[in-house]
Amino acid sequence: MDKKKITNMEVKRKNRNDVFRYICRKGMVSNPDISYELKLSLPTATQITKELIERGLVEEKGEMESTGGRKAKALAVSGSVGKAAGVDITKNHISLVLTELSGRILKYERIFLPYSTGDDYYLEVCRKLECFLEDCGCGRESILGIGISFPGIIDLDQELIADSHVLGVSALPFSAVSRFFPYPCHFLNDANAGAYAEGIQSEEMGRFFYLSLSNTVGGAVYSNGKLEQGRNFRCGEAGHMTVVPDGKVCYCGKYGCLDAYCSVKCLTDGRVEDFFDRLKHGEQEAAGLWKQYSSYLAIAVNNIHMLLDCDVVLGGYVGSSMGDFIRDIQNKVSERNTFAEDGFFIRICRHKTEAAALGASLKVIELFMEQV
Repeated sequence: MDKKKITNMEVKRKNRNDVFRYICRKGMVSNPDISYELKLSLPTATQITKELIERGLVEEKGEMESTGGRKAKALAVSGSVGKAAGVDITKNHISLVLTELSGRILKYERIFLPYSTGDDYYLEVCRKLECFLEDCGCGRESILGIGISFPGIIDLDQELIADSHVLGVSALPFSAVSRFFPYPCHFLNDANAGAYAEGIQSEEMGRFFYLSLSNTVGGAVYSNGKLEQGRNFRCGEAGHMTVVPDGKVCYCGKYGCLDAYCSVKCLTDGRVEDFFDRLKHGEQEAAGLWKQYSSYLAIAVNNIHMLLDCDVVLGGYVGSSMGDFIRDIQNKVSERNTFAEDGFFIRICRHKTEAAALGASLKVIELFMEQV
């Protein structure tokens, strides 16, 4: 096959993929909409949607509202295409998410389930996932796959969870986990999954650093639709950067790590939302904790921005709950910043509900999309 034919095939595949993504994103469209928005000829758009209908990926849903001429046929993603599930595994909980192809969350649930290395734990996770999907009215045949988020180093080359200090796991093969689930499984680091949720379906996000501030601190670099993994899949491990030489002990055994100063446990042992309520009402203890916390966080954010020169998105429990208190971080970073920036490159995450589980499910969707 000559180069020209290969190029033509690639163009057709890209156009088909772009059209399907556009329909998923918009929900209900017409061929003229597709033609106009994607700059395709109307015959090309019509041919592509015909092919997608024949493959069972798209279906006609009546007619669009008239704009003065003949009503165009309304097109939408077929209800039978499938959905994706996401599972976020933490030390004390699992979070479950079900999403449709558009990325819309259909249902989510957080369940108390302390981590254990035995088979019984994964059997229980699978059981709870099946109950969750059954409550959603989803049969096994409708699930494209599940994304599983872990706190730790995920080695995609060797297909194993290389290291998770939090869970006490090392060199755990993906297969040792996936064998318990009757679906294709895809694995992500938890901060990477949060970053993926933040960036993959946003047309505005080019490159950013995602800083996850939860029971542990993690980070990820997202760049133009991809996660930067690093040579050893450790890219973005901000939680273990040193912010105080010979400072407080971190759970990793080293001293002065950001995690020791900016995990949610540095603010509260309870609900982080309650902490920010107390802060909002002027409670002195909360104000003192926040002053110290925000100062260390500002050091880390400024360092990240100096190295990468990109936006920094604050996620996790703290990022999701801080609301207007982000101004404290922005101001403190601005004071430290060499180039007199105003700090507005720091933003709160868009997804505040089970972002890691959502990102894991979106990874499944993206892998499906790439094959259309």
